[in-house]
Amino acid sequence: MKPVNLTLLDLKQLPWLKATSPQWRYALRNTIAMCLALSIAYGLQLDEPYWAMTSAAVVSFPTVGGVISKSLGRIVGSMLGATAALIIAGHTLDEPWLFAFSISGWLAVCTWVSNHHQNNVAYAFSLAGYTAAIIAFTTINVVEINSIWTIAQARVCEVISGILCGALMMMILPSTSDGDALINSLKEMHSKLIDHAIMLLQKEDTLTIRQAHENVIGEILTINLLRIQAFWSHYRFRRQNNVLKYVLHQQLRLTSVISSLRRMLLNWDNPPESMFTAMHELLEAIVRGETDKYYLAKILYRAAPTDSADYRHRAFWERLRYFCWLYLNIARWLRQFERADNHTDLNPPAVPSLASESDGAEASWNALRTFSVIFLATGFCIITQWDAGDSALTLAAISCVLYSSSPSPVSSATLLIKTLGLLSLFTFVMKFGFMVQVTVLWQFLVVLFPLLITMQLLKLQQKKRAALWGQLIVFMGSFLALTNPPTYDYQDFMNQNLAKVLGVALVWLAYSILRPSSDKRRGRRHIRALRREFINQLGRHPRLSKNEFESVVYHHINQLKNSRDEQAHLWLMRWGVVLLNCSHVAWILREWKTDSAALASIRDAVLRDLQSIISERGVHHNPLNDTLKTLQERINKLSDSRQAEEIELAGVIWRLYCSLSRLQTT
Repeated sequence: MKPVNLTLLDLKQLPWLKATSPQWRYALRNTIAMCLALSIAYGLQLDEPYWAMTSAAVVSFPTVGGVISKSLGRIVGSMLGATAALIIAGHTLDEPWLFAFSISGWLAVCTWVSNHHQNNVAYAFSLAGYTAAIIAFTTINVVEINSIWTIAQARVCEVISGILCGALMMMILPSTSDGDALINSLKEMHSKLIDHAIMLLQKEDTLTIRQAHENVIGEILTINLLRIQAFWSHYRFRRQNNVLKYVLHQQLRLTSVISSLRRMLLNWDNPPESMFTAMHELLEAIVRGETDKYYLAKILYRAAPTDSADYRHRAFWERLRYFCWLYLNIARWLRQFERADNHTDLNPPAVPSLASESDGAEASWNALRTFSVIFLATGFCIITQWDAGDSALTLAAISCVLYSSSPSPVSSATLLIKTLGLLSLFTFVMKFGFMVQVTVLWQFLVVLFPLLITMQLLKLQQKKRAALWGQLIVFMGSFLALTNPPTYDYQDFMNQNLAKVLGVALVWLAYSILRPSSDKRRGRRHIRALRREFINQLGRHPRLSKNEFESVVYHHINQLKNSRDEQAHLWLMRWGVVLLNCSHVAWILREWKTDSAALASIRDAVLRDLQSIISERGVHHNPLNDTLKTLQERINKLSDSRQAEEIELAGVIWRLYCSLSRLQTT
């Protein structure tokens, strides 16, 4: 009986029996879309119908909003790329070196623009780059200009056929709602922020706490991507997009408040026990779901400072109160958003979209690498007259543009070489062992359909190999070379496959020689950008508002989330948090009004001292030490007066002192 049990256990591990209902829906939807796209392309008598199949695979996405946004980006990118290919190939038909320079320049521009943006814009320009490459490199041996238009028209029709098939199958077999995923993520993040506050509001300073703070920032910025997908999935989310942006900004603000409270706590020698007790009681009440403002106010009242001259207690207590009201405000807007229907108008305070700035130096370096690789490869093909050069150039262009924004492009190119090697072996057996005996398309689809379903299920179930399975699915059509009419030239098949592998190998070599910037150098550039924006924040008319600067800081911090350089990670995080806390205090000081000329002069002097401490190059340690000493003297002088206005200003300056003291270790 034991062998039978083991057999049953093995059967349950098969991908078809192991798959859940959502996994089956995803696999069926994408497989049917790919097969349908291939059939339509054959029906339209397009010469290379496998591009329709590839297009349907590329736009496969688990949610409706993702499919719509990706499809729109692909359509716009394909049309832009086809237009560029027509212009370049049409004007350089008899000038091969001008063609090499022009197509290399276009791909470099697409790489540069895609690196400067995110989401649909980046995806559209990536598509514009390698769609132009697919069309233009196919026309290398064309001698009539009319043939260029025919090729471009066929490629665009194949791409659009694949997109429409993917959209049709998403309507027939819809997946999980983007809106539900977004709402659940926002509510989970709202609860997680309280757990985060409980973790940070303690004396210990550990690596776990720093990692937790960065993880929370990354998750909030990831939710912003869900917001963009939900925007395309339903009218309700487009109508209430202002609410979603406001909530995300406020959640980032909440993380800032938590870090500010922690910084004050670490610089407070002997905080009263009553304040600690009330703070933990407040957080526990919020965890239990107590959202009554009056109930929380009674707890806050018990923690209020009894000594009117205790500026530390007052500053911390006011910030803790702000934290509570901010948390309740976010919860209120979440409830209103969840209850709103398609006709409800919600009007939160206007906020900009979260920052998505990119590293200009890295984008320029990636563009230069793309230009160099494509120009040299095209020049080689021109000199040698390699008949399979178009395949090598196409894969090289796709790899250069696609992996330029990858955190580890060498690893990505290595994985693609491995994928192409496996596909070469598989498609050789498939093409010359099975396809050569097939006479009609449906016979081929009978084998292709279960094969694609199995690969889609394995992609979902084997998380560590998901990227490999995804690439196998996307590139399988081009390696099978399903043309209309079909061809079975053994020598041409081997030559084309070898060219594709060599094209990616050239890109791998380029990424190994013209390496992307190290995490250390990237971290330094992000820190300089933060300092530059912070200096601007201290001016009379800052370029960025308080919300904009906050999102810019967190965006820069998030750029090294995949970094393995722990030191670069740590310094970027430290600078970001310090400058953000100082910026908050600077805004408070700038907006603080008083009738006393003496207090106004102290406020202005503090802002001037802050400008002398930090430059784009770093910290001026001597002015920093002098400023900290001066700030402490001003705090002592203001606290000695025991007047309410002086104590309030002393508390604000002490918050600044707590933040600046962190810079002494830089």
